[in-house]
Amino acid sequence: MSALPASRTAPAPHHLLIPFAVCNSDHWLPAMKALPEGSTRQLHQLLQGMKEVHNDVQDAQTLSPPHERALARALGLAHAETPDGLIPWAAKDAAERLRADSSRGWAWITPCHWAMGREHAILTDPAALALREEESRALLAAMQPYFETDGITLHYAQELGPERWLAEGELFRTLPSASLDRVLGSNVDPWLPSEKDDVKGGAAGKMRLLQNEMQMLLYTHPLNEVRVARRQLPVNSFWLSGTGALATAAAQAPDGEISMPRSLAQAVFNDDWAAYAQAWAALDAGDIAALLARQRAGERVQLTLCGERGARTFDSSQASLWARISNLLAPKPLWNELGKL
Repeated sequence: MSALPASRTAPAPHHLLIPFAVCNSDHWLPAMKALPEGSTRQLHQLLQGMKEVHNDVQDAQTLSPPHERALARALGLAHAETPDGLIPWAAKDAAERLRADSSRGWAWITPCHWAMGREHAILTDPAALALREEESRALLAAMQPYFETDGITLHYAQELGPERWLAEGELFRTLPSASLDRVLGSNVDPWLPSEKDDVKGGAAGKMRLLQNEMQMLLYTHPLNEVRVARRQLPVNSFWLSGTGALATAAAQAPDGEISMPRSLAQAVFNDDWAAYAQAWAALDAGDIAALLARQRAGERVQLTLCGERGARTFDSSQASLWARISNLLAPKPLWNELGKL
């Protein structure tokens, strides 16, 4: 008897994940309705050949936003039981960039500028600082002794660039933290480490104290005097995010190629709704059109559309002839679907 042919493994899908496809701003719906006709034609056609396979809707105040939860699931970094704010992004970077022990507690430390108002501070986009490597290293060296008193070691990772450091310390293992994407352009107070979320207790208070100490240290730091003279924003604080520990068996190779464009997110952070509309049109003509071409070529593709509360993931499917005709005759406005996020 001849041997049976070896079974073929289906090719992994190309996954397009779009953050801030919808957002809570009152400007979002008018911006979507003002899009020129045909600006989302490729997306409508793409969705006609897809079915929803996952729907993740939570509160808009979660520390980990929907697009990060979706990406973490695809990478095997998180599952349904992963506590909010404890997706171990920094531990993953530590393993890949430093070849360090990712089973320890890790965090991202982002040097940043808090715009101080009368009642609260607003976190400005760290990218606006345009930090140079020598500036970042000088700041890290100045701040390191204060972190060391709490058993934290700061690491400069060349591949991450000057805008983000890695911090190693066991207090990060169970301390939830808010993503930068939650707090950019917002009041920082509701997003700071909270004692009520601190599983072991004490870590949240230590981080708040560290932030106060760094504000005093940086206020008179010579580097900031030079930056202000150059009409650049001073670095006056830091943001903690990406906390947690990575179990040895947790990480996995992604199921296919994953891309996550940031053009919509950047427009939202800049409160630029003309740029947001342009970004949607560009996505439709670019990444979405490319995904549609793959789908039409018979490849399996996935699309995840994310808002501030939830994310919906769609996968290739063979829709019935009647479903295809119905979609062509009476396509629903895009915002009707996105509004569910």
